This record gives sequence, structure tokens and C-alpha cells, in this order.
Amino acid sequence: MPEARIERGHTGRLLYGRVRPNEDLVGAIADLCRDNGFAAALVRGSLGSLTEAVLETAGGRQVHVTGAAVETLSLGGEVRTEAGVLQAHLSGTVSDAEGRVFGGRFVPGRNPVCVTFEVALEEWIADAP
Repeated sequence: MPEARIERGHTGRLLYGRVRPNEDLVGAIADLCRDNGFAAALVRGSLGSLTEAVLETAGGRQVHVTGAAVETLSLGGEVRTEAGVLQAHLSGTVSDAEGRVFGGRFVPGRNPVCVTFEVALEEWIADAP
């Protein structure tokens, strides 16, 4: 089990962003933060669909979900600066056209937005160590 870490800080600005068609969801959320000067952020809400989804399960298996539109049912996570680069770590659930539900971590570079994707991000400002 990974080591737990407690970080003190507070929230700052709230950003409502739109991800355009064919953009990767994970990369685009990191880009939204970078473009708006967020060093870290929490995902607070979302609405949208993907043309396909690739999720990684807790066991490390990748699940590929296809369809005319893959609906996102939930999305959560955070964006952090790691080695000087903003990285989004997102998890959630999606459903395919038959109503089957899948969950896991969204694999970067493998989750293209269908029409549009709306997301609410809240800036995280960590206290100085």
C-alpha cells in the first residue's frame, strides 16, 4: 500500500473549462491548469462524453470501452506538478451504449473527447513546508 501523505493548504480560484472534440481528456485538463496558472488543482465536477475510453483497473489491467459515445458517469482526481510538469491523475466511471459500466484510472493519451467535455477545477495552494 502506498504511503499516506498529509499536505496542508487551501483552495483558490475556481475554473470552468471546456475540452474540445478529439482532445485527450487527461492531457487537456493538465493544459487547462497550466494555461490558467494553476500549479495544482482538484477536479470538482464534469459533464461530457468520449469517443472511446481506456481505463486501468486496480489490478493494472487496461479496459478499452468503445462506442458511438462513451458517457462519463463520474470523474475525480487531481492535477499536480511532477518534475516540473503538470500531470493529471483522473479516475472515474463510464458507460457504453449498452449501459455497461466500467471504472478505473483514465490512461493518459487514450481518452479522446466526443463532442465537448465540461470540467470544474479548483486550484490547490499548498502551504510552504
